[in-house]
Amino acid sequence: MKKPKFLTVEELLREKKDYLELELLSGRSGLKNRILKAGVQLPGLALAGYMKKLDPERIQIIGGTEVEYLSSLKKEDRAKILTGLSKVSLCCLLITKGLDPPIDLKKHSEDKGIPLLRSGLQTSILIRRLINYMEEKLAEEMCLHGALLDIFGVGVLVLGRSGIGKSECALDLVTRGHQLVTDDIVRVSLLPPDVLMGTGFDLTRYHIEIRGIGIIDIKEIFGVASVQGKKRIELAILMEEWNEEEYDRAGLDSHTMEFLGINIPMIRMPVAPGRNLAVIFEVAVRNFLLKKEGVHSAMDLDRKIKSQLGN
Repeated sequence: MKKPKFLTVEELLREKKDYLELELLSGRSGLKNRILKAGVQLPGLALAGYMKKLDPERIQIIGGTEVEYLSSLKKEDRAKILTGLSKVSLCCLLITKGLDPPIDLKKHSEDKGIPLLRSGLQTSILIRRLINYMEEKLAEEMCLHGALLDIFGVGVLVLGRSGIGKSECALDLVTRGHQLVTDDIVRVSLLPPDVLMGTGFDLTRYHIEIRGIGIIDIKEIFGVASVQGKKRIELAILMEEWNEEEYDRAGLDSHTMEFLGINIPMIRMPVAPGRNLAVIFEVAVRNFLLKKEGVHSAMDLDRKIKSQLGN
């Protein structure tokens, strides 16, 4: 299920105060204000009186030019601009380069409950860090029942019904030198432009439940090299119980699976006694990497056969 995302000004201060060199100057009553968009805005035209394009869901960046302009205005003209800004219900104002705001801007933010923050960073550095943080924080997200592993550098999402053997297969792959990202619940986020990033929850990170043994900590048993915090998802493998259905024997058919509007390649993997799934998963990933390089074994063989038949 998709989750609506937002970030409060209070969370921003708590999580990135040191990284962004932030301090709260005024407007403490608005710390619960929601930031809904990752992009920031420099309200140059708005300070000149054109409010139409001002986006209240973005952090408004006040740089040196903006501070200088506001300071150059007469008090009554500045008051008119600030009154116009307050009608838009801004979520937050952020001054860069450690500059001191005009005294009436500080008072205005306090009166209207608009948090006024200040950062010691240069404007360009602050914007870059801020956007990188917020793009991940505000990314569209969903949770899936499955496992996520790094196999030969490829983020592989393992899906299938409960009890089919996802965790056991993941454990087998870890013993073969691959890395576990998360098991049981996978958090999938959509990062721009079209990257699916997978991770787990802090509380259960790197833990696997193995029936007959219980819950084990992969990091403690196999070491730090056996785990990874997050990984881009590039391939999905759907584990299914073997039945009489005819599976693709040649590998000419291709399947995809959609997550948050993004399609990624998907392999249907029949599970049956005697199949060494860890080895088969490795081969599947190697074959996926070959296809990315333009080498498609099944199609190459198909062309050769058709060529021979044509002769």
